[in-house]
Amino acid sequence: MAWLMLVIAGLLEVVWAFSMKLSAGFTKPLPSAITLIAMIASFGLLAFSMRTLPLGTAYTIWTGIGAVGAFLIGITVLGEQLNLTRVIAALLIVCGLVLMKMSAPD
Repeated sequence: MAWLMLVIAGLLEVVWAFSMKLSAGFTKPLPSAITLIAMIASFGLLAFSMRTLPLGTAYTIWTGIGAVGAFLIGITVLGEQLNLTRVIAALLIVCGLVLMKMSAPD
């Protein structure tokens, strides 16, 4: 259950990062509200997962999902630049996430 909550927390991190971008510095009410709600939910689920998962594992996985997810949203939705260096960087993050999961107690 902790792993599922952690993955959902990571996906919510992507939601709040994207909605924060859309909020234009918290000047638009709806994206601003989505940002705050997603942040609270993401932090809450991260905290829940940390009841049983090690801090280093949980936090690394959470930020990694957020980083790679934001990268993908930036490219697919916002039209951000895609180049080999950025792809390699994202792949290295994913490799780190896999290794962190493999090293964590079940």
